[in-house]
Amino acid sequence: FFLHKLWILLTNLQLGSSEYDHKKFKFVKNILYHVYKKGGGNKALKLHIAVWSSWSSWSPCNILCGEGVRQRSRNCFGLGDCDNPDFRLQMEPCNSSCCDAKGWGSWLPWSACPCGTVGGVRKTTRVCSSPQCPLSCTGPSKREEECPPRTCPVHGGWSSWSSWSQCSGSCIDDQHSDVTPPSKVRYHSCTNPAPSNDTDPPGNHCPGDYFQKEDCSDLPNCPVDGGWGSWSPYTPCSVTCGVGLRVSVRKCDSPASEHGGLQCPGEGRRTIICTTNVHCPVDGVWSPWSSWTPCKSLYGNKNITCRMSGGSQTRLRHCLHRGHNGSICEGSERTHSRVCYDVHNCDLKGTWDGWKLWSSCEPLCGGMSSRSRVRHFLLCWKHLT
Repeated sequence: FFLHKLWILLTNLQLGSSEYDHKKFKFVKNILYHVYKKGGGNKALKLHIAVWSSWSSWSPCNILCGEGVRQRSRNCFGLGDCDNPDFRLQMEPCNSSCCDAKGWGSWLPWSACPCGTVGGVRKTTRVCSSPQCPLSCTGPSKREEECPPRTCPVHGGWSSWSSWSQCSGSCIDDQHSDVTPPSKVRYHSCTNPAPSNDTDPPGNHCPGDYFQKEDCSDLPNCPVDGGWGSWSPYTPCSVTCGVGLRVSVRKCDSPASEHGGLQCPGEGRRTIICTTNVHCPVDGVWSPWSSWTPCKSLYGNKNITCRMSGGSQTRLRHCLHRGHNGSICEGSERTHSRVCYDVHNCDLKGTWDGWKLWSSCEPLCGGMSSRSRVRHFLLCWKHLT
């Protein structure tokens, strides 16, 4: 029983992987070896101190396409020989599916080497294009070599910005959304320092753009000249009778004048004459008064003489141009009469009143000027009867 326990322990230690397990394996193995010697080479003991390992995995089929052979193996662990010592290897037929064995792909680019120093190692790898066909790829998948000396790349740096350019326009057009607003630009160059081109790899170019663009937002708005809108329909005739006017207008709002722009040229109002085919009422108007009739006696239509009493004289007027139910002339006096005296060729008696003041001299300056004054004759009526 004791030997059986030692044999199990020896087997477990043999299969262990740590350094401690290996040391214990050697110690237990020596104990069993001495027991085996003392026992006179007992065959039963010898069998108990040797054991087969588990079978390994099956190897790939030995051909890529068609019928072949695969194998697996095992190892004998212990002091003596395992049973059936020739049964260390097993083989069996295998059928390998035909596969496209393209072999190794191209070597990848070498890894980067340090610059500015001597020494170092660079590496490269390649990939088997048919890993399902193990025999298609032979040889290493990695390789290394000493780095050749190389100069470090110089990466580019931007210079200082230039001054801003002048704006591309003098004003901002706020009437048209599709018009690009005025802008200004400035530049810098990738020369501080310039990137190296003769190194491996070459130096990096400067990141970003070599110019900046900015809208000129502080400019005044562009002048907008006014534009006429459409003419309105003509209005109805301005009168209900006779001749009138029809009017059409348009506004200066397409666009309206802004920011100092010009007003619309031409007129914003137009007219056409219209007729109604209806006569308008015409109001009557008085004609001028006629001349006075001769002075006639009130008795018998006799002419008045110097020594007769006063007579009468008349003047007339007429209501003219009234038509189409127009109003008659205002007022009812068609005739106008007055008392008259026929004093022509009469010997009149009377007296003068006093002189009035002198008028102003005319003209006021230059050349001959004159002035005048008047007085009235006061008729003595008692001599006319």
